[in-house]
Amino acid sequence: MLALRFSVVSALVLAGAPSFAQAPPRPNDTPRAVTLPLAEYNRLIDLAARPPQGPTTPPVGAVLANADLRIRVDRDTARGVFTMTGDALRPGISRVGLLSGATVTEANAAGRPLPLVADGTAHTALVPGPGPFSLTLEWGAPLVYRPGRATFVLPVPQAGTARATIDVPGEQADVHLSAGLITRRAIAGGRTVIEATLDPGSSTDVSWSMRDSAPVAAAREVRTVADVLTLLTLGDSDLRMAALIDLTVIQGQVRTVAVQLPPRYELTGVSGSTVETSERRDDELVVTLTEPSARSHQLLITLERPHEGGSFAVDTGFITVRDVQRERGEIAIDGVGTLELEAPERNGMLRIDVRELNPSLRALSRLPMLSAFRYQRTAAMVPALSLDVKRFADVGVLAAVADRAVATTLVTSEGRALTEVALQIQNRAQPFLKVTLPAGATMVSVDVAGETAKPVLGADGIRVPLLRPGFRPSGTYQVSFVYVHAGTPFARKGEMQMMLPRMDIPVAIVRWEVFVPERYKARTVDGNAIDLASVADVPGAAATVAGFNAPVAVVASPSLAETVQTAATVPGQIRGLARDASGAVLPGVTVTLTRNGSTRTAVTDRAGMFVFDNVQPGDVTVDSRLAGFDTARMTFVYHGQPLQLELPMRVGGSGETITVTAASPVVDVQSTARAATLSNESAGVGRLDRTPQTVPPSQNVINLQRRTSGVLPIRVDVPRAGTSHQFVKLLVVDEETAVTLRYKRR
Repeated sequence: MLALRFSVVSALVLAGAPSFAQAPPRPNDTPRAVTLPLAEYNRLIDLAARPPQGPTTPPVGAVLANADLRIRVDRDTARGVFTMTGDALRPGISRVGLLSGATVTEANAAGRPLPLVADGTAHTALVPGPGPFSLTLEWGAPLVYRPGRATFVLPVPQAGTARATIDVPGEQADVHLSAGLITRRAIAGGRTVIEATLDPGSSTDVSWSMRDSAPVAAAREVRTVADVLTLLTLGDSDLRMAALIDLTVIQGQVRTVAVQLPPRYELTGVSGSTVETSERRDDELVVTLTEPSARSHQLLITLERPHEGGSFAVDTGFITVRDVQRERGEIAIDGVGTLELEAPERNGMLRIDVRELNPSLRALSRLPMLSAFRYQRTAAMVPALSLDVKRFADVGVLAAVADRAVATTLVTSEGRALTEVALQIQNRAQPFLKVTLPAGATMVSVDVAGETAKPVLGADGIRVPLLRPGFRPSGTYQVSFVYVHAGTPFARKGEMQMMLPRMDIPVAIVRWEVFVPERYKARTVDGNAIDLASVADVPGAAATVAGFNAPVAVVASPSLAETVQTAATVPGQIRGLARDASGAVLPGVTVTLTRNGSTRTAVTDRAGMFVFDNVQPGDVTVDSRLAGFDTARMTFVYHGQPLQLELPMRVGGSGETITVTAASPVVDVQSTARAATLSNESAGVGRLDRTPQTVPPSQNVINLQRRTSGVLPIRVDVPRAGTSHQFVKLLVVDEETAVTLRYKRR
């Protein structure tokens, strides 16, 4: 830091500070040295160079702090006294703006006359200052009469706050201000007094009804009719009553309405466009209306009453309107949960259909209607009902369910098993599927609605996500997962137990196909699943497997035999799958079904599937078209059975049509297959040949074999040739599906 050593007196002289230069040094003063930083020295030089500042002048001469207005209306004139306080900020006389567009009859300040200056319609006061001041003005204005109302204009001073007390004749409930807020209202001695906070510097229109001051020739009897629409809701632990009252004035004017409330109910709300105030007096509710001259009024009254939980019995009354010439009512009863209600007719209460209720009453309900009544009250009638309510306990609702599950297992000679499980799921809100794999199994991949998903490992199993952000399906979608199970290598002969994982959602039907290498011969010896090979040997047993293993049918042709097999579906439904020459599915194929001259069209989905429902029996033609492929046509006689078609599509584009014409009606191949298993049937032996039949692998096996070729992140030496064993199990609920196969090397 740079420091300077110098004499204080010489430094000030050099700085040219006038105030210090005028005071010469005293004789006994001796120069002394002071050391200052350079920054401090520069600051002192700047301060000495600044010119002296004069006194601060207030921006205005005077201000009004608050104004208190007291107004009284008598006959045709409104008169008032305005008391205003403020402060004069400058010396001398200052101008203070007071009122604009007003008639001032007298003005004084502290008991002395106050000089006022009129500038057009504005009044300005001259006040001395500085110091506080207090002003008093006396003001007056005439009343302006409109049909049924009286009005006067109240000027408001430009003060920080402005409050007013207004006294008008009569018991007025409808005093209104065009600007400002009414904070209190009182009626005493035949007059109405209101207190209000006003907007400073603006004029306010004060108006009220003139019904009390207008001459009345003779008092007219008030005649009214009422319609009471009541909704009674049976809650879990309370009764909630909502009554919509339509009051129609036939003659006279209605200032208050008296409503009779049922006993033991608590008032929770009163509302309506013409409701000003309401007051409960025991079991009576008095409602004050803002527009007595209106010919119709609508009130909504809500009540509550507790009751014991579960089933209960209760007697309840209903809301009625007093002093009406005629009252009609409708009552609707709804409830929360599953209820059984007994409410007999009594006291003129007539049961009606809920569809006969007033639309306004039906709009009040958000729950199922249990009962409805209608009545017309007489002088001696008290509307009431005896309710006997039986409540049934709520049961859990399934958040998700699987319509079917298709499992495919490839068994290798090393004892390893690769299994794919595909489920068709209907999901309302379940976020995860809990999967408990067999011991020693490992999850490989998961697909949800065609997109890869990542499973979550939990302490009690694996969670497969069923939903994801932005994916909230409303219909059925597919969830599949693949897992590998490391088992014991096959010996020359022995037994192996196969199990499917446990899943925490119900599955309507499970179909399982186990593919065993061709070098091994296997048969089922135990398990909780049904072996379809054994079921096929029993006449009529296939029909007991819920249509899942229904007979296979064939459409015969001299040149081509197209397999048409039934699916797990309903009669009158034709399903199909479109494939190219390599066996790959084809989405986007337009399929047209023609029957007796009428046509229907469908488009295959991402899985190459299409569906026609409610197809009537008769001659059917199915055409399939796709750009870049030749048109394929299939004709056959449809008998109303559920069918599944396999449509071949050949690459082309020349416009050629491949036609498959059925030369014979649909035949039952299952019966033919069973007949072929009979040994020496022509000789009349009639015994079944129990030699296991070789079942060719399904398309599921072929697809899983393809996926292991570089698609799945594992290396499994899957068999390319072998025998399929098919099993089925109905209604699987969080349990394992297991079979035991006894094998022997060929």
